[in-house]
Parts: sequence; C-alpha cells; structure tokens
Amino acid sequence: MAGLCRELPPGARGLSTCVCPWQLCGTWVWILVAATSVSFPLLQGWVMYVSLSSCLVSLLLLLSYLFGFHKNSENWKVLDSLYHGTTAILYMSAAVLQANATIHSEFGPNSPLYYQLNCAASFFAFITTFLYILHAFSIYYQ
Repeated sequence: MAGLCRELPPGARGLSTCVCPWQLCGTWVWILVAATSVSFPLLQGWVMYVSLSSCLVSLLLLLSYLFGFHKNSENWKVLDSLYHGTTAILYMSAAVLQANATIHSEFGPNSPLYYQLNCAASFFAFITTFLYILHAFSIYYQ
C-alpha cells in the first residue's frame, strides 16, 4: 500500500494512504454481486448501491485532491474523515446484508457457484469496511 502512494503526483503528498485499496476491494464487491443471480434484490441491491456509489465518490474525491481543489485547507481533513467514516458505516450495513444473502444462497439453485461468489463478495465487503475505517481514523488523528 505504501508503494502505491509513492507513485502519486506531487500534489498528493498529503495523502496518508492511497484510495486505491478500498476502491479495488469495493469494485470487487459489486463485480462479484453482479456475477451472481441476485436472488435477494433488496439485500443485494443495497450492497450494489453502496459499493458503486462509494467507489465513484471516492474517485471524485481523489481527483479533486490531485487537482488541488483542497488548497491545503484543514476543512479537507474533516470532509475526508467524515466521508470515509460515513461510508464505513454504510459498508458495514452492506457487508452484513451480503453475508445474510450468502447464508440464504447456500442451498439455492446453482448453489456451489453462487455461494462461492457471495462468500467472496462478503469477504471483500468486510475488508472494504475495515479499509474505510482505517482511513477515516488515520486522517482524523493526523
């Protein structure tokens, strides 16, 4: 993770951790959920919404930071910490719902394939939650 941060342009030297890890894990969540039959649209629809919108907003925040819109403001740290903290809470709800969908998909049609995809999506959802929490606290205590 530290190796990725060294390759960012000079305008991004203030980043404590890269955006890439949670964006990649979040992208895996919605790819894996989309690869299943989505047997539980209410549960997995929320998972897809959270993962996709979080990935896009994180990308927009990264681009705005790289282009220097923050102008070294202290408000940027507050915004970054609040966004990632809120997203961590949303991702925790999505991860729990995805785990519930995984349990229910164990005995469904095509159960081995969809169950394994749902297990992987649940794993990445919890990892993404952890990464968002880690980043929110690292920015807050910086």
